[in-house]
Order: sequence, then structure tokens, then C-alpha cells
Amino acid sequence: MTGPARVALVTGSTSGLGLAIARRLAAEGFVVATHGRRSAEDGLAMARAIGEAVTYHRADLADEADARALVPSVLAAHGRLDVLVNNAGEVARFPHSDLQAATPSVWRRMFDVNVVGPWLLVAEAEAALRASAAGGRPACVLNIGTHAAVRPKGSSIPYAASKAALHHVTKLLALTLGPAIRVNALAPGLIETPMAEGWQAAYDLWNQKSPMRRPAQPEDIAEMALALIRNDYVTGEIVLMDGGMNLT
Repeated sequence: MTGPARVALVTGSTSGLGLAIARRLAAEGFVVATHGRRSAEDGLAMARAIGEAVTYHRADLADEADARALVPSVLAAHGRLDVLVNNAGEVARFPHSDLQAATPSVWRRMFDVNVVGPWLLVAEAEAALRASAAGGRPACVLNIGTHAAVRPKGSSIPYAASKAALHHVTKLLALTLGPAIRVNALAPGLIETPMAEGWQAAYDLWNQKSPMRRPAQPEDIAEMALALIRNDYVTGEIVLMDGGMNLT
């Protein structure tokens, strides 16, 4: 990269995929703002393990006030924002046939965290992202969805439906915010992260049925995240990364 270092906010970046994306962007020369719900002390220690210029910002994205305060916190620390990675999300895991488990509170939580939270961050970040684009390169929003939003699968119906909504929001925002701000989404399948621990049925499925015969590693997805962030032309795309499971 030439000129001032670009600043990237990666939500949900204290572990798993978000941490892998934060590490990959830092290695590429980005100034990274990490985010999570850990204590400030724990989060800062994690951030410093990634890089000296990495900051940590605590917020509960299901809380509107917290969500709205996150981008100003990043701007106060770094003075600009060029990339927003909406990785933070929650999973509800129960059989699709268990309709009683999909209570209104579960539905609200899935949409609050997986759709409304990312939306609020884009709305709060728009001015800063447009200011970034004035420098000659479009800014970038990258949403993390799921393969279950593309086909009728997933850990639960409310989870899959919330991510399907995020995919559609991605396309609508790409139309609305271009050319200054590009908006894309990644749709991973099973990733070997703490969120997937204990989900043996999913591991068996990916190990036995997917063409790649394994779940993704966080670094697999982080590489594609970097590619979409670096490319100044791609927008409105939902990139499926499920090791070929969609072919079966």
C-alpha cells in the first residue's frame, strides 16, 4: 500500500475468523481496530499480540448505544476508517424441525446481532468511508454471512434467515453506496473455530461429503477477505466458500 496506512475495523475479532482476518490485514500493512465484548484489559492484550498499532474497542452490537459508539471510538483512535468488516455474529443451534425452540426472543436476537448491528455500523461509518474514498480509492464494507443463507441448511432457521437478510442487505447497499463504497459478503461453510466446537455432525458432513473433505480453517477465509478488500472493482458479490459442499 502507498500513502497513509488504511484503517480497518474488524468486528468480533477476539477469536476465530475475526481474529484471523485482523491478523491477515495487519500483516498486509493495515492499521487494525479490533472489537469484542471482552474486558478492555483482555482485549488490549489480544490486540497487542497482533501488532503494536492494533487497538481494541469494546461494544455489544445488540445494544444500539454501544453499536453507534463503536465507529466514533475507532475514529477517535485512528482518525480515519477505510474498511469495515462486519464479522461479529451469533449462532442459534437447534433442529429446523423444532419450531418451538425458535422463540420470538431467538428470532429478535438473531436479527439484532446479525442484521441490525451490521446495518448500524455501516450507517455510522458511511461519512468516514466516503471521506476515505475521496482519496482516490473506494472504501470497503465486507459482511460475513454463511452458506446456510444460500441454501436451506444451517444451525437453525432463525440463524440462516438472519444471514440471508444480511446477504440481501449487502446487495442493496452495494447499489446504494457505490461507487464510493464497495459492499461484498463472504458466505463460509463450516469453519474450524471455537463457535463450531462440539458440532460433530457438521464435522462429519464436511469431512466425508464435501469435495475438499475438511472444514475451512479461519486463514482460508481470511485470505479471501483480503482479496475482496484489496480489489477496487468487485461489489455486490456474495462469495460462497464451503469447500464445494454446495455441489453435493
